[in-house]
Amino acid sequence: MKRIEIESLSELQSVAEQIIESLNGRNVVLFYGGMGAGKTTLISRIAAALGAADQVTSPTFAIVNQYEADDNSHIYHFDFYRIDRVEEVFDLGYEEYFYSDGLCLVEWSEKIEELLPDDVMTVSITIDSDSARTFEID
Repeated sequence: MKRIEIESLSELQSVAEQIIESLNGRNVVLFYGGMGAGKTTLISRIAAALGAADQVTSPTFAIVNQYEADDNSHIYHFDFYRIDRVEEVFDLGYEEYFYSDGLCLVEWSEKIEELLPDDVMTVSITIDSDSARTFEID
């Protein structure tokens, strides 16, 4: 497990780059942290580091947003906060995303744990102060 502490949100780009470097072939990354922890902000930095030109926004209502990286690979950003039943994720066709070559960045995965692949990366975010955060990457 890797632990990263930052004092300022301006350091998020470095965290994003360290997450990308730690993927080791995994393509599903689960982000844990309460409301306001900075999950979507961190995901936007990861997408930017991979060359996505689009502005990253939370897919709370759409459930998934898709972005394209510099190398034409796909980045899928999921937000399962509003999922009430696992069946909703089946209707979405989650397998086509999770078992593709695209990078899947997932918020609120707690709601779909039984559907997740075995080999995932987890990023847990702890709020230390208004601008300070601790990241645990596994």
